[in-house]
Amino acid sequence: MKRWLQSAAALAVAGWMTIGAAMGADLKVGDSAPDFSLAGTDGKTYKLSELRGKHVVVAWFPKAFTGGCTKECNSLRTGKTDKAISITLLNGQKVELAASTGSGLDDFAVSFFTASCDTPETNQRYATELKLDYPILSDPSKKTAEAYGVVHEGREVPERWTFYIDPDGKILAIDKKVSTASHGGDIAAQLKKLGVPRKEK
Repeated sequence: MKRWLQSAAALAVAGWMTIGAAMGADLKVGDSAPDFSLAGTDGKTYKLSELRGKHVVVAWFPKAFTGGCTKECNSLRTGKTDKAISITLLNGQKVELAASTGSGLDDFAVSFFTASCDTPETNQRYATELKLDYPILSDPSKKTAEAYGVVHEGREVPERWTFYIDPDGKILAIDKKVSTASHGGDIAAQLKKLGVPRKEK
């Protein structure tokens, strides 16, 4: 009997853990975005709670120095580049990214980031080699990624999902069908659609 009770208790705990994981993975529009405190590649620590009053975009990507993620991160840059940028991926492949005309994200009153579960050191090197002009956030513990549901059972690296968060910390939209090469421009189009104000000039 005692052994049966112990087994039942263990199953109950496992069930609650599974339910908790599922709940974390089930964020939807209108929910409060989970708070975070993550290191950025610009040397700052960003807390969502300290960004209240601003629109925020967090674009999760699977892994630094991989093909699709490199296209995606490059697409979010705001500044123009006069010449192509070369970078060597994890698999040893060398890719060349065409000169950029800029995503237009800097036209909007928004704080935007890409984010992954790579270490701060890896993302710092990645941002430097890509010459990015915005911060990548690092979540090596995966706690924030799990809270957003982008890392879950059977998924060790983040889903390629982008979250749009309003000034009150509520989720305005979630993009789960990201086109890597055009994502920066797609985000700008979504911000316009959501009515996010442009910066005053």
